[in-house]
Amino acid sequence: MKIKELLCSAGKTGFFFDDQKAIKANAIADGAAYLGEPQTPGFRSVRQAGESVSVMLILEDGQIAYGDCAAVQYSGAGGRDPLFLAEDFIPVIQKEMAPLLVGKEIGTFKEMAALVDQHLDSNSKRMHSAIRYGLTQACLDAAAKARKTLMAKVITDEYGLELSKSLIPIFSQSGDDRYTNPDKMILKGSEVLPHGLFNNVNDKVGTRGEKLAEYVRYLNKRIQQLRPIKSYAPVLHIDVYGTLGLVFDNDLAKIALYLETLEKEAKPFHLRIEGPVDMGEREAQIDALAELRQLVDSRGINLEIVADEWCNTYEDIVAFTDRKAGHMAQIKTPDLGGINNTIEAVRYCKANGMGAYLGGTCNETNRSAEICAHIAMATRPDQILAKPGMGVDEGYMIVFNEMSRILALAGIM
Repeated sequence: MKIKELLCSAGKTGFFFDDQKAIKANAIADGAAYLGEPQTPGFRSVRQAGESVSVMLILEDGQIAYGDCAAVQYSGAGGRDPLFLAEDFIPVIQKEMAPLLVGKEIGTFKEMAALVDQHLDSNSKRMHSAIRYGLTQACLDAAAKARKTLMAKVITDEYGLELSKSLIPIFSQSGDDRYTNPDKMILKGSEVLPHGLFNNVNDKVGTRGEKLAEYVRYLNKRIQQLRPIKSYAPVLHIDVYGTLGLVFDNDLAKIALYLETLEKEAKPFHLRIEGPVDMGEREAQIDALAELRQLVDSRGINLEIVADEWCNTYEDIVAFTDRKAGHMAQIKTPDLGGINNTIEAVRYCKANGMGAYLGGTCNETNRSAEICAHIAMATRPDQILAKPGMGVDEGYMIVFNEMSRILALAGIM
C-alpha cells in the first residue's frame, strides 16, 4: 500500500509554551498568565498558547493515518529545539517531508521512521524535533493500518518485544494547582503523583526548602485521608526544575542531606525528585546527578533522582544511563524527535539499570498521548505520563482508556 498524499492542519495543544528562563527569574504569576518580559528567543510573552500541527497521511485505499507534531512546554530551554509555531513549520513540512513520503510504499515502521528522523534539509540540519515526533507517529499509524493491527503490535513485532499484560503505572501532573488536582489523582487511584511544578524558589520551594518540605508533609496526610482503599500507596514524584541547586548553591552534599529530610516526610510513600539541579550544560549535569546519586545511595536514602534537564535526546539518555546520573530518566517524547528514538530509549534504560519514565509534556495533544500509550504497552516503561494538559482528569482518561483498549484488543489482533 502506498501513501497518496500528505496534509497538515494547525492545532492547539493541551497547555501552553512557557519561558522557563523568565519564570526562574521571578516572572510574576497573574491568574493563568505570567507578567514580565520573555527571555528565551521566539517567545512573544512569558506564557503563550501551545500550538501543534496534525500530519495526515492519505493512504491509497482511503484510510487516513495521522500523528501530531508538538513540542514541550519549556521549549528553547535546557538545550531543546526552539519554539514550535504552526504557521512557521507547516510550510517546512510540506516542502521537506511531503516529497519524502508521498508515493512511497508503506514498509516497516523502522524503515519509515528512520527515513523521517534522519532527513537533513538543504543546510544539512535535521528537522525540528516536533516535526520528527509527529510524522513518525503518522508512520506508525500507517504501518498499523496497512497490516490491520494495533500500533502496539507493530512495535512488539518489529522490535521483538512482548506486549504488557497490564496497564503501565500512570503519572499525573498537577500544574500550579498543587492541592485540588492531587485530590483528583488520589480519588482516581493514580499510581504516581503529583509532579507539582516547583519551578520558583521564593514562591514554591522556599529559600531553605521549607515550603517544599511542608508540601510533602501535606501530601502524605492527604493521601492517607482520601485514598479509596487502604492499600493504595502511590509514588510521590515531584519536579523541582533545578531549584534545589539554587537554594543550596549547587552544594551536592547539602542537597543530599535535604533530600533525606524529604524522604522522611514522605514515608511510608516512596519519593522521586526530578531535576534537583540544573548545571547549565550536559556534562556538568551528568557529573552532578551521578555524584548526587552516589551520595543518596551511600546514605541509604530511599529516594530516586530523576534526570530531566539536559537529558533530551536518545544520545543524552544513553550518556546519563551509562554514568548512572540519577536513578531514572525522563524520556521526554517530543524532545527525542522520532518515536523510534523513544522506543530505543526505553529499551536502553531497561537493559542498563536505569528507570524508564515515558514522559513528554502537558503541551502535547490527545493524539500524541494515545500513540505514546501504544509505545508504553509495547516497551513496558516504569511509568507513563498522563497527558496532555494540567487538569488531571482529561490526560489520565486519555492514557488510561487507550491502554485499556489495547489490552482488550490484543487477543484478537
